[in-house]
Amino acid sequence: MTAADPRPLTGEPVALDLLNTRWVVDGEPLDLFAGAAGLTRVEGLAVWLESTGLAGRFRADAATLVHLLTAREALARAVADPADESARTLVDAVLEYGRIRATLTAEGPGERAEFADPAWGPAWTAARDYLDLLGVAPDRIRTCASETCVLHFFDVSRNGTRRWCSMAACGNRAKASRHYARTRER
Repeated sequence: MTAADPRPLTGEPVALDLLNTRWVVDGEPLDLFAGAAGLTRVEGLAVWLESTGLAGRFRADAATLVHLLTAREALARAVADPADESARTLVDAVLEYGRIRATLTAEGPGERAEFADPAWGPAWTAARDYLDLLGVAPDRIRTCASETCVLHFFDVSRNGTRRWCSMAACGNRAKASRHYARTRER
């Protein structure tokens, strides 16, 4: 059984969920893969694999963690600056470690991911998910509008105007801050 996930935002698409393995609490940066919440690096990986539904397909070991950290850095750079050619090259380098194989299933055509080295599986899956998000709605890949938050989300709101990683956390703080500023002006 894996430990509880200590991150403030989970459940985003795999690529963004990987970026959200780094977060800030009270000005202190935390990293799920670097001992946050008293977990070892590999225990943090196990928590992340479990939360993304990848635990049954991939192992939580040192090699997988190294490859996942490579993918996280590549994705962080690509999301921060989609025009950065070197970031695109890094994402492409991760994608070199896997491929999609067309299959025929009882339900009809299907696809299956294949990896020469299974330790690259989670990293490749996150990079591939990023491509899928770009294909659906690249303008809905967002960073929280709070200046003190580093979390990312995929805006699935109807009108595409979500600004906060969470209304219960960053959104509520912003509303409270605006309310306080208005009452001080009076």
